[in-house]
Amino acid sequence: MADNVLLTVDEMVEADAAAVAGGVASLDLMEAAGGAIAAAIQDRWESRPVAVLCGPGNNGGDGFVTARLLAEAGWPVRLALLGATDKLTGDAAVNAGKWQGEVEELAPEVLDGQPLVVDALFGAGLARPVEGRALAVIEEINGRKLACVAVDIPSGVHGDSGAIMAGEKAGGAPQATVTVTFFRPKPGHFLLPGRGLAGDLVVADIGIPETVLAGIGPRTRVNGPELWIAGFPWPDAEAHKYTRGHAVVVGGSEMTGAARLAAMGARRSGAGLVTIASPPGAFAVYAAEEPGTLVKSVEDIAGFRDLLGDARKNAVLVGPGAGISADTRDKVLAALETGKAVVVDADGLSVFADDPECLFKAVKGPCLLTPHEGEFKRLFPMEGDKLSRARNAAQRSGAVVLLKGPDTVIAAPDGGGDTGGNARAVINATGSPDLATAGSGDVLAGMALGLLSQGMDVFDAACASAWLHGILGERIGSGLIAEDLPAALPGVLRELRKKAPLT
Repeated sequence: MADNVLLTVDEMVEADAAAVAGGVASLDLMEAAGGAIAAAIQDRWESRPVAVLCGPGNNGGDGFVTARLLAEAGWPVRLALLGATDKLTGDAAVNAGKWQGEVEELAPEVLDGQPLVVDALFGAGLARPVEGRALAVIEEINGRKLACVAVDIPSGVHGDSGAIMAGEKAGGAPQATVTVTFFRPKPGHFLLPGRGLAGDLVVADIGIPETVLAGIGPRTRVNGPELWIAGFPWPDAEAHKYTRGHAVVVGGSEMTGAARLAAMGARRSGAGLVTIASPPGAFAVYAAEEPGTLVKSVEDIAGFRDLLGDARKNAVLVGPGAGISADTRDKVLAALETGKAVVVDADGLSVFADDPECLFKAVKGPCLLTPHEGEFKRLFPMEGDKLSRARNAAQRSGAVVLLKGPDTVIAAPDGGGDTGGNARAVINATGSPDLATAGSGDVLAGMALGLLSQGMDVFDAACASAWLHGILGERIGSGLIAEDLPAALPGVLRELRKKAPLT
């Protein structure tokens, strides 16, 4: 999947329809899907009893094919159907007719003596909570901790949002060991809780031509170097510190560690020069830090504007450890006034909780907002799934929005009208729980700042910094502290550069 494309539920329906319109038989697609599921099972386990749970739609049809192929390979298969075979239609009915074994009624007892389960109940397009017998069986799968292979997506998880659909007395989803999906993944495979419930993800080629993507025009992708490495600002033979940009980090008077970590992130990601704009009272603290970081004492907002008046200072970060104050607010607005690349993080976001429109109206040049969920809700009190909220926030603010978390979403403010529904968006899948430590987000903001100072596109810089930050978390692992992240970045960048296209 070199294009990193994610397809929404509706887009996947379009892809199927386009393939059939182009001459691919729908029965062949279902046969290929069942074959891919059976192959994934045989790759992971030796022959053993398996319960195949089929729903009333095409997902169940995939299950019938899987059951037939496993039985033909000598596996003991027990098949249960939600509903009756005479109610099946289309390709699902055809494949039910090819099944030579017994079709049992779906019930928890079907799981007895079955160490492996195939969840072919409902696909990604299910629009209501799982209930009744299906829910009872799912609860048994989880309660017995059975190995589970989900077809398309764990039943009950919505393919677009990754959410478990829930009602007053219904809703649930199985914990899958592996999920087999087709052609391209869906956002729900990478957004929580869907990502955790899917287990290992297998994306199978079932014969849908790649050419159908051109007619769909997907706007959502999973983050990876393929998306931004061509624009990554590697220094060339003629580079020097002034050609690599001069980043400015606004320092606070008390939480000085945040700005210092951000400065290190900016330097390690390649900024030629980094200056911390320090309150006079904290100058000694900042000046005693890394000798390669410049420190400038800034008395007031006029002094800050004078500092930014230097055209060589081309990227600014405001927020980490800055404090919730009128001074922080003024510095955010002053930075945005310049039209330079600006990253607004942490306190730089929270100071606008009472008047977010003031922040949004001030955005003139390349701007990246990097909120965690708490900061996001202060500026964008909206409902919906994470992907939709990030898109709408980018559209409303006019900035690229990097909504942090274990399933970080980066959204651009392009396209989509009032809803932002067609704007570019990327879901980041790298990372580790070890990143949940003080200062980690400050380093991320600094890394993005460093890339921006070198002229990288703001959306690409956000994607690259999120991906790199996540990889660092995976590499360092247990015991990680924020200071480890900048120190480990050169090793990751060396590996990344080996994969970069030749220029």
